[in-house]
Amino acid sequence: MYEVLKSILVEEIQVPESDVRPDIDLREAGLDSLAMVELSMALNKRLDIDITDDELTGATTVADIVRLMEERDRRPDLGHARAKSKVIMSGNDHRSMARALYTARATRVPIAPLTDENPWMDMADGYAVQRELTGMLSGDGEEIIGYKAGLTSAPMQRQFGVDTPDYGPVLASTLHADGDLVPREAFIAPKVEAEIVFRLGRRLMGPGVTVEEARSAITEVMAGLEIVDSRIKDWRIRLPDTIADLASNAAVVLGEKSVPYASVDPRLIGMVFSRNGDMVATSAGAAALGDPVAVVAWLANTLGAQGVALEAGHVIMTGALHAAVTMEHGDTFHAEFDHLGSITIRT
Repeated sequence: MYEVLKSILVEEIQVPESDVRPDIDLREAGLDSLAMVELSMALNKRLDIDITDDELTGATTVADIVRLMEERDRRPDLGHARAKSKVIMSGNDHRSMARALYTARATRVPIAPLTDENPWMDMADGYAVQRELTGMLSGDGEEIIGYKAGLTSAPMQRQFGVDTPDYGPVLASTLHADGDLVPREAFIAPKVEAEIVFRLGRRLMGPGVTVEEARSAITEVMAGLEIVDSRIKDWRIRLPDTIADLASNAAVVLGEKSVPYASVDPRLIGMVFSRNGDMVATSAGAAALGDPVAVVAWLANTLGAQGVALEAGHVIMTGALHAAVTMEHGDTFHAEFDHLGSITIRT
């Protein structure tokens, strides 16, 4: 277990190999809260061992984590789950999971990971659940006003062991204006991300949409904030969980200012993100798939394969430019973008 943990710390968390020893203090090795989240996901992916980032944060040394790994690896249910082969899930299975997520959204009472009882779930199952959930929300009168992409940065894709983004719908009821007061109690465990947002001027439908075709369809560029939230308890998610849960989307905030696409290069738009006046992240548009426009092309082609189009007027959230930041009561989040101006949300 120690060698596996060492490999993850060195290769995925980028801890210098010389700093990885059984007795090393994790804080001295530079493992902050974000690194603990990354480590938790890496352990889930590499060994199918379920250790939350909160549990990891409670550990003091590398040896403490190894003991946690060994304890979880001895659980009888874990071996049973590993022994299961891929199970073909039915439409009833997908609807049942969607209903559980629908209830969690309504009551703000989180549920256990879907993948706990269904360890064979894959991305296709996750999207099947997402479609069922979207249908339930549409039945309540919800309107899809665009789409969000997630996992658009290489580090996030490595965490989940994928080489592609994921997506979810943006719902009209979740839209907020710059400067709005958004109640913390409307969410379960919210976090905030700054993103570049596009508005489409014409319909796009794949397959076969190129980046240049996507570029020609974009009319406006604006600053955006996304509030992500998980209806899965303690954010203990695997990839199918977050896909099923509308890619963990909860709300979006659009900047008051928009600029013509032709006036900017989205790759080069710099961004400074702060919480309560303290700078917590800087980034640029190129953090999203190397070019935020590539996100639009990817979405058009991915949705097009399912017979769904990106429509004129849709807003496209192109993916977080930095690690998500936890949102608490009384927080003020502020992002400044080159050319696009600033955007603020209060809780």
